[in-house]
Amino acid sequence: MERAALEYAERITTTGQKVDDALFAELRKHFTESQIVELTAAIAMENFRSKFNPPLGIEAQGFCMVPKRSAAE
Repeated sequence: MERAALEYAERITTTGQKVDDALFAELRKHFTESQIVELTAAIAMENFRSKFNPPLGIEAQGFCMVPKRSAAE
């Protein structure tokens, strides 16, 4: 279930990637149609935030501790 959701998120997020029938079939093994729609909305919202927040200087609010990236990354 988690692997299918992560693969779906990656394909939606990566420009040029397609969500094909095989991936939808895998998602349908684990999720209802309504859950797939909700999952899609959640992924789309996070993608929106990742593009919207940085230019406005909106930083993390400390709810999730993510290690800072090094200058080499």
